[in-house]
Amino acid sequence: MWRSVSSGPPRLAVVGNPGSRRVSLFQDAVAAAGLPPARTVAWLDVLEGGARFLPGETVRVDSPGEDAAVDRLLRGADDPTRVEGSALWYARFTAAVREVAAAAVRAGARLLDDPADIAVLFDKRLCHGVLDAAGVPVPASPTSGPAGAPVRGWEDVRALIAEHRMPRVFVKPAHGSSASGVLAVETAGGGRVRAATSVERDPAGRLYNSLRVRRCTTEREVAAIVDALAPDGLHIERWLPKASQGGRAADLRVVVVAGRATHAVVRTSASPMTNLHLGGARGDLAGVRAAVEAAGGSWGGALAVCERAAAAFPDTLCVGVDLLPLTGWRRFAVGEVNAFGDLLPRLTGLPGSGAEGMDTYAAQVAAVLDRARNTRVSTTP
Repeated sequence: MWRSVSSGPPRLAVVGNPGSRRVSLFQDAVAAAGLPPARTVAWLDVLEGGARFLPGETVRVDSPGEDAAVDRLLRGADDPTRVEGSALWYARFTAAVREVAAAAVRAGARLLDDPADIAVLFDKRLCHGVLDAAGVPVPASPTSGPAGAPVRGWEDVRALIAEHRMPRVFVKPAHGSSASGVLAVETAGGGRVRAATSVERDPAGRLYNSLRVRRCTTEREVAAIVDALAPDGLHIERWLPKASQGGRAADLRVVVVAGRATHAVVRTSASPMTNLHLGGARGDLAGVRAAVEAAGGSWGGALAVCERAAAAFPDTLCVGVDLLPLTGWRRFAVGEVNAFGDLLPRLTGLPGSGAEGMDTYAAQVAAVLDRARNTRVSTTP
């Protein structure tokens, strides 16, 4: 339950990388709301010496990304473009988040992001299992949940694809983000295998992230990448046929704040990956709504799927939901839920969301203020 230790507006702190886009946008939203600047607690300080909070602070946990020194401490590698090391990153990051939570409790501060939720959100296998158990439509997966099938390498992938009759799958690093290490794998008769991925493999077998999606046309090439990724943990999902806009595959990132879908952006691509940094482009949201309604579907129902996915993580203020519209625009599935899926600069809220005219950060600050006001009202004698 939300508790406020004072009758005034909340005093905010943010755990992040000082000067990063995320922290700067959050501070802009704080200032626009007429609040004092949020006290920034640097991830570098957290990792090197532990977190420190003040009594009564409301603490936002933000992404540790886009900082080479922080990435080096988490991943144990000097090159941030390397794909390997995600299991070590996950172990160190979730340990740091738990330390942040413990420090907040000791200080009498309040977290906006639950450490247990974050741990699940950064393990695609666990996240898929939680969503499936909550009745959220998700792609079928043999690796879902804590009892999912282990993937030790390409031979396991091959066997699971055959056993579950999944000729087209996404193979994802369990702890990856931004499509790092993802392969869209297709199998066909005669043992043919091909994949689309942004992974580049050097002559020594090391894997690197690239800013372009390339094609792997032999099983040997696909197997080498999968075998290199497997020690960090892999998740397999059925590759669902997505709806298209302008001849390009389309999906949506929907931001849910305090249980309500507030922002949405359409992403389109000529490749299976729609991430904007991999050549994806923003699509036409009004066109998506029109296509859904013309097909007899429900735009409100699509947003409700995202809100149901967010409800599986009730102690986290904001998540970004990757919503997959299936061919025909009548049905939807959730591909992923992202703990830090709100970096959508200049995007304003959906009509009727309560966040009209606000960006994703302003909507979160408004939600924090609403909670504080409601708490003061409910605790007033």
